[in-house]
Amino acid sequence: MMKNLTIENITKVTGGEYYGSDDIIDIEVTAITTDSREAVPGCLFVPIVGERVDGHRFIPQVLDAGALVTLTEKDPAETDKPCIHVESSLQAVKDIAAFYLEQLDIPVVGVTGSVGKTSTKEAIASVLSEKYNTLKTLGNFNNELGLPLTIFRLREEHEIAVLEMGISNFGEMSRLAAIARPDTGVITNIGNAHLEFLGDRDGVFRAKTEMIDYIQPDGRVVVNGDDDKLIHVQGQRGIVPVFFGLDPSQDVYADGIESHGLRGTDCVIHIGEESFKVHIPIPGKHMVYNALAAAAVGRIYGLSDEEITRGIGNLESMRGRFRMIETADYLVVDDSYNASPASMKASMDIMKDADGRKVAVLGDMGELGKDEKEMHREVGRYASSSGIDLLICTGTLSREMAEAALASRDNPAMVVVWEPDRESLLSHIENYLKKGDTVLVKASHFMHFEQVVDLLTGV
Repeated sequence: MMKNLTIENITKVTGGEYYGSDDIIDIEVTAITTDSREAVPGCLFVPIVGERVDGHRFIPQVLDAGALVTLTEKDPAETDKPCIHVESSLQAVKDIAAFYLEQLDIPVVGVTGSVGKTSTKEAIASVLSEKYNTLKTLGNFNNELGLPLTIFRLREEHEIAVLEMGISNFGEMSRLAAIARPDTGVITNIGNAHLEFLGDRDGVFRAKTEMIDYIQPDGRVVVNGDDDKLIHVQGQRGIVPVFFGLDPSQDVYADGIESHGLRGTDCVIHIGEESFKVHIPIPGKHMVYNALAAAAVGRIYGLSDEEITRGIGNLESMRGRFRMIETADYLVVDDSYNASPASMKASMDIMKDADGRKVAVLGDMGELGKDEKEMHREVGRYASSSGIDLLICTGTLSREMAEAALASRDNPAMVVVWEPDRESLLSHIENYLKKGDTVLVKASHFMHFEQVVDLLTGV
């Protein structure tokens, strides 16, 4: 059951009007879902009006399947089953999530940033799980619908929640943080993502740091002190900034960094007067920053050096997030979930330690604003200097990447190929590859490069 989420309370917090028997008004719902296929007996169904599908069409079958009650934006007379009439299902679901989180009194760690939100969230959750029953955001459930759905997975046995918050425009972070009300906020960096809507990095900084206004009094904000924007975050309302980075002046810092190529990285983490060596099983310098954020949060919540070390060492890569897949022919580095100029460069840096031919299969990056073509050219030039043997660029914008790589003289031996779209790439990619290649696959999410990974790995 979901604590205090009775029909009566749901009606109150949504400002809705209940239609149905008063005999069930004090019953708590068992779950909340927007997916009719996931309806269970006793649940609340929330019909969302989407671009292609209106969830209201599934109300009859969900109620027949045992749902206790449904929200509806339509005329309540359209159903003879219990329903709560609301003006907006999306707003209602946010109001319910904020109320439910208050009932549980569970500490919340909110995670945002331009690059590395998900991998940082995973690192923090891995560390906190050494001591607490931890719930974390799954997949990309980090927007104004996904965040409430994540909160609805919480139960009284959970002891802490790690919630990822993703935005693309001003005001979104305020709406997300107003729901989550984090006790600790983590900001990974300020990059070039979503410049189409946020203008420049100063705009990104303003949008991301909206979170700080909603952190609980006497809470913490954990930020990357090596970031030229985030270093200016200041404490307010009793909120104490904790800075992490590679500079010894930071509150939490790392040195003694030793790369083991695709097998990960060792480093020494310093927190105050204490220091301890950790092994980060996922490769890349950016993972050191993720580990530092996780260590900072772990210490805030009372974890020992040993618990933090174990949590970092137990970190596992996710699909599309620098996951390495060994096949009979290739080592596929699946970094296909999303991309920005900074993350493209970081992934190619890691490829320097790969065995065999180094192949980068790169696609278009989205939401980069008016300088999008130059940013793709910048990645092409970087590829030429990063030791890549074969660069396969795919998509309209990636033609700029390919042309810039060809024009660069840093590595005249690098072979550059351009494919106009994903379908063409899927038809030709295996003609370009050789047995023993290490193949990086990376693009923005809308390119659906997970299909490329599936082809290469035989899924």
